Amino acid sequence: MKIFFALTFVSLFFITTSRAQNTDEVIKVDVNLVSVPVIVSDRQGRYVAGLKAEDFSVYQDGRKQTVSFFGTEEEPLNVAILLDTSKSTKDVLKQIKNAAKDFIKLLQPNDRAMIVTFDYRVTVLSPLTSDRKELEKAIKKVEIGEKVGTVMRDAVQEVVSNSFANVKGRKAIILLTDGKDFGSYPTKAELLDTVEENDVMIYSVFYKTRMGGNQRIIDRVLNGGIFGRRGMRRFPNGGGTPPNFPRNRGGGMGGEADEDAKVYLQKMSDSTAGRFYEKEVTDLKKTFEIIADELRKQYRLGFYPDELDKNADVHQLKVKVSLSDVAVRSRGTYRSRK
Repeated sequence: MKIFFALTFVSLFFITTSRAQNTDEVIKVDVNLVSVPVIVSDRQGRYVAGLKAEDFSVYQDGRKQTVSFFGTEEEPLNVAILLDTSKSTKDVLKQIKNAAKDFIKLLQPNDRAMIVTFDYRVTVLSPLTSDRKELEKAIKKVEIGEKVGTVMRDAVQEVVSNSFANVKGRKAIILLTDGKDFGSYPTKAELLDTVEENDVMIYSVFYKTRMGGNQRIIDRVLNGGIFGRRGMRRFPNGGGTPPNFPRNRGGGMGGEADEDAKVYLQKMSDSTAGRFYEKEVTDLKKTFEIIADELRKQYRLGFYPDELDKNADVHQLKVKVSLSDVAVRSRGTYRSRK
């Protein structure tokens, strides 16, 4: 049997072989198919296996949809581990690196991962590979950036839109950061639009950091530049400071900035059916075990959107299951591409 995979808003959906009875049958899938990864867990957060297609109901904008495809098979993982190496994470960088090492240990032989850092720029230290030694070497190279900046949104955009654009299989981002973006080109809203158009799940782990050192850096940038006369970075806005650069001292440094960061990280995770965690979780290793397990065993639902709604930009999604006492996580929205 030949099985064709169809991109759905740059998403890849696996069609189970049980749907084809004739070995010569060719299955064609319309590009309008919407792929919905779904995680069903019990009260202890453990993945609930064994559900059938008939146990699920999918609603788009409040209207029940026909589930055209259903998949449960385990697949290898493609994981991008994004590490915040901005100056504000200096005190927690060792913890961030150790967390990355912990996750690498959970990967199976067919899984692939990549290591990406972000400070004033995005750096791919290791492309997607199943070579654990290469990944460990990449993590050892992680260090605090030389210049001011925390282009977190740039990093997520780069991975979702470029690194994962043509990758088949299950894709996820493990984002380890204090969440305080500092100089990215895409705005918060623009990045949310991007992740809503794709099927990359985002698991964000928030690390609380101090802002005192960063505030002094900000002051120096605003008073003439932190990069020096020869090293001043020029941005598309024509200035020596990044777009979206914080210019108001009272605009959310410290505790307020932490809360803003957590709210946004939560939004990104929720919109992709991922999860949000704070570093204060009791056992981060156990948390990673849960993440790796549910990524491999997630359910995949697919449906063709209503004709009347194809011209709308954003659609609300809701997935329900017939079981009680379970939690269901799925994409809350998807965005139509023009």
